[in-house]
Amino acid sequence: MALNPTSGLPGQWSVDDRCTNCDVARQLAPGLIRERAGRSELVRQPQDEAEHGQLLAAAHACPTRSIRPGTGPLDPATDPFPLALDDGLLLLGHNSRHNAGANSYLCRRPTGWLMVDTPRYAEPLAARYEALGPVTDILLTHRDHAAHGRAYADRLGARLWIHEGDLDAAPDADRVLHGVEPVEVAPGVTAHPFPGHTRGSVLYLVDERYCFTGDTLYWSRTTGDLEVYDTVTWYSIEELSASLDRSLDALRFEWLLPGHGQRHRMPAEEAAARLRALADRCRGLRPAPVDFGAVRW
Repeated sequence: MALNPTSGLPGQWSVDDRCTNCDVARQLAPGLIRERAGRSELVRQPQDEAEHGQLLAAAHACPTRSIRPGTGPLDPATDPFPLALDDGLLLLGHNSRHNAGANSYLCRRPTGWLMVDTPRYAEPLAARYEALGPVTDILLTHRDHAAHGRAYADRLGARLWIHEGDLDAAPDADRVLHGVEPVEVAPGVTAHPFPGHTRGSVLYLVDERYCFTGDTLYWSRTTGDLEVYDTVTWYSIEELSASLDRSLDALRFEWLLPGHGQRHRMPAEEAAARLRALADRCRGLRPAPVDFGAVRW
């Protein structure tokens, strides 16, 4: 076992060149992993158990398995997922290359769990989620995160949701959202169609507390503010701006929970003010070529 001589912890962690710059490792191991030249790189070796745990979480979440311990293959016994973010809110890790490396979540409801987007599909993972209790619904935020939705829905006996604008990515969905008006999909759970990043993008709002935003909104560590993926907009930046304007009075939340980019918790009043400021900024945006390298992580 390779040791870090300054701490006695397993050392010689590294990030290999398969990294796709999905940002998940930097979310889970801040201060240890940073972005450089379009991918993640290790800043230094872990110095204590807490930092070692952060790198283990990053490694088990990384969709390309690019976060590598010096001890060889990852030990399944070190897997920290699902990881509790709040009471009844779990981050699933095990991000999938087929879902663009996006984060996914479980949110507990009175009748069971909601899964928002999905991790990679594997039977041991499905059994792990099943053991938590019934998963009643799988809510897809848009086409880029739809790859494993049907497999998890069938395995867990859940209803699969998607918007008609992205229906070709999940043509066998059990429930299809239509139009742009908010729809209650379960008690306390509202789907807000949000065309922009894709035609069928959706935000899911739970109890005016959790807002699952897919690839529409995220918290930028660079700007210290709410942002949209204006440099990675597949459908229409003008429609994204219109979606923001239309939803300002309806979106009230404390937790911002994106597929890509940083999660963030703030008072609902602050979130509302930042959304209004973001809507003002977005009105001036115009179409531009997709540029992944320009995302302000």
